[in-house]
This record gives sequence, C-alpha cells and structure tokens, in this order.
Amino acid sequence: MKFFKIAHKIRTEEEGAVTVDWVVLTAAVVGIGAAALTLVRTKTGVLTTKIGNYLASASVNTSF
Repeated sequence: MKFFKIAHKIRTEEEGAVTVDWVVLTAAVVGIGAAALTLVRTKTGVLTTKIGNYLASASVNTSF
C-alpha cells in the first residue's frame, strides 16, 4: 500500500513539472545535435577524401 501512496503523490504533485519538461527538451536538443554532428562528420570525411584524391591526381604546369 505504501507504494500506491507514493505513486499517487508523485502523480498528483505538480512541483518540479516544469523542470522535468526542460530536462526532457534539453536532452532532445542534445540528442538531435549529436545526431546532426555525426551525420555531418561522416559526410565531411567522405568529401575530404574525394577532394584529397582529386588534388593528388591533379598536375600543376609550372612553365608557360
């Protein structure tokens, strides 16, 4: 019975609800940011490799 009293108190109490909302929203923003960073890092690495290969195969003519 003590568990049900505690559960009821937690469910009906509204103090701290805004804090919980902000924590959840902040965690969501951090998660989306981390996912975006991973995506950008992966795509940037592929692009860097392509640019490096292109520049390595390019020849420079130093005479006129």
